[in-house]
Amino acid sequence: QVQLVESGGGLVQPGGSLRLSCAASGSIFIINNMGWYRQAPENQRELVAVINYAGSTNYADSMKGRFTISRDNAKNTVYLQMDSLRPEDTAVYYCNAEIKTTPWMAQNDYWGQGTQVTVSS
Repeated sequence: QVQLVESGGGLVQPGGSLRLSCAASGSIFIINNMGWYRQAPENQRELVAVINYAGSTNYADSMKGRFTISRDNAKNTVYLQMDSLRPEDTAVYYCNAEIKTTPWMAQNDYWGQGTQVTVSS
C-alpha cells in the first residue's frame, strides 16, 4: 500500500509565498516522476510542475519563475515552493508520483488527497 500525504496549503495574500510538501510512504522500490497538479473550481486539473528522479524539471508556462519544484529521494518527498502568488493560483493542489513497488512490476500513478491554496487579500 502506497500513500501520498500533502501538507503546507493555506491562505496567503497576493505576492506572498507558500511551500507545499508531499511525502510518499509504503512499499516503494523507486519513484520516477513526481509532480504537482492543481484544480480550480469549474476547471480541469492542470500540470503545475514535474521533476524526475535525477532532478530535471518542467513547469507550466504560467508558473515559470514563480514556482520551484524539488525533491528529496532519501525521504521520498517532493516540494513546491510558490512565490509571488496571485489570486488566480487559488486551487486545490495535488501531488502525483509514478511509483514502482517492486523491480519487476510496472509503475503506477498515485495521487495525494489534495491541499487547498487560497490567495486572497
